[in-house]
Amino acid sequence: MSYQGDFSLLSSSLWEGGPSPGQFYPMQNPHQQQPQISSPHDDPRQHTTHPIVTGTSVLAIKYKGGVAVAADTLGSYGSLARFRDLSRLVKVGDHTIVGGSGDIADFHKIRDYLNTFEIENCEADDGHVIKPKAVHSYLTRILYHRRSQQSPLWNSTIIAGFVDGDAYLGVTDKLGVAFVEETIATGYGAYIALPILRDIVEKNEDLSEEDAVRHLRDCMRVLWYRDARSLNRYEIATINSEGATIYPAESADSDWSIASMVDGYE
Repeated sequence: MSYQGDFSLLSSSLWEGGPSPGQFYPMQNPHQQQPQISSPHDDPRQHTTHPIVTGTSVLAIKYKGGVAVAADTLGSYGSLARFRDLSRLVKVGDHTIVGGSGDIADFHKIRDYLNTFEIENCEADDGHVIKPKAVHSYLTRILYHRRSQQSPLWNSTIIAGFVDGDAYLGVTDKLGVAFVEETIATGYGAYIALPILRDIVEKNEDLSEEDAVRHLRDCMRVLWYRDARSLNRYEIATINSEGATIYPAESADSDWSIASMVDGYE
């Protein structure tokens, strides 16, 4: 026999405030305002948008018979000169040097990618050597892929090499934008050092290795004066027909006596 009573009893306060499908029953007074239950879509996974430990400028210039690269050894934690002995130049194969500015942890990830790239080339054992153009193409694909995945590697990388009698100098940024040039600077050096290097290249078509290294030292000294995230300790690398060499870090000579002549200096 079916129930013939008042069905309005089923909508009493006993049934109010019940849980939604997939949620737990809130053990509170149903007449009180319930807190809003968060959804996984309210807090999506996020990636690096504010690098923590960073490196500043990397400079590179072509000369007759090779390429010279320079980068300081500072890792800045915000405005704190926290790590003073970080190498930001990596040798890839026998003919290529990669330098990186930006997030240090992301550059270490790039270094791991390049290490895997070398291992795979060695395992293939097909007689092919790693050329700078191949490294440039490889990094461009990686950085563009990471950018497309909304998880960019927060770096600008310089790829310098010398093979088959030709010098190669290219750059790739965190968006995967890539190009080649006679002289390149990343970070703050793109504003301070790059005009100096371009003027040198335009006036000296047959620039020697000694002159190229000397000009890089001068530019690193200028950055030490003007860039608050730089250090007077830096590494220089050269790539020529004899191979790629990263020299021990050296320190720039500086003279701060001119500081008293700057207006507002105390």
